[in-house]
Amino acid sequence: MATEDALFAGSIPELYERFLLPLIFDPYAEDLIRRIVQRTPASVLEVAAGTGAVTRKMMLRLPTDTHIMATDLNQGMIDQARRQCKAANIEWRQADAMKLPFPDASFDLVVCQFGAMFFPDKARAFGEAHRVLRPRGAFLFNVWDTLERNEFARTVHDTVAARFPHDPPRFLARTPYGYNDLATIRRDLAEGGFTSIDHAVVSSRSHAPSARIPATAFCQATPLRAEIEARGNLDETTGAVECALERRFGNGIIEGQIQAIVFSCVA
Repeated sequence: MATEDALFAGSIPELYERFLLPLIFDPYAEDLIRRIVQRTPASVLEVAAGTGAVTRKMMLRLPTDTHIMATDLNQGMIDQARRQCKAANIEWRQADAMKLPFPDASFDLVVCQFGAMFFPDKARAFGEAHRVLRPRGAFLFNVWDTLERNEFARTVHDTVAARFPHDPPRFLARTPYGYNDLATIRRDLAEGGFTSIDHAVVSSRSHAPSARIPATAFCQATPLRAEIEARGNLDETTGAVECALERRFGNGIIEGQIQAIVFSCVA
């Protein structure tokens, strides 16, 4: 499922930008930009930039002469991000994190927001990040903690699984919320060449004007969509998830816990 899990195409980039970024990504983009600014990099490579949650903050918070190379595996995500991030110091390029098209020691900093979980070979991708960093350069990235610590996502996962009990979709548990074991991540980073590794658990709260927002975000703006469509009706399943979220979190404005793990590594 590795290829399908990393496929963000069709209408997904636009829905991802509209629903998922404000729901769960923005608080962690703010966390990452604080860490980035502290390091005053002259050149940054962003891997798995998505629709540009972190890119936009770098555009606004880093000096205008900072070179930012923003990449993603999916051209559709790059196209969506480019429409939101127009600055002379930002370059956009389609690139595979496991085979980066850049020379050794090209960047002061590599950053990746919620992308590492999608790499089929994590150690290889981390090795590529290490390779393109200059000596003492930094690699900053985050991953989602478990489903149990991300309440909206857990409710979505459980509801969708219950609708298709004989063949439950596993995308959320398998990929975005499936790479958070500290020993495993540290081992993969060490295999990639990193020896200086720190991490921090960062908790926040996700807010939505209604249960329809997270239902649409997870069911229609991620590759979970393809798993649902292969088994049943997308709109009906989204509606069922909306009802489940309302039962747990209430009507009107809702909120739930979100939690991630942030890694800071030095080459």
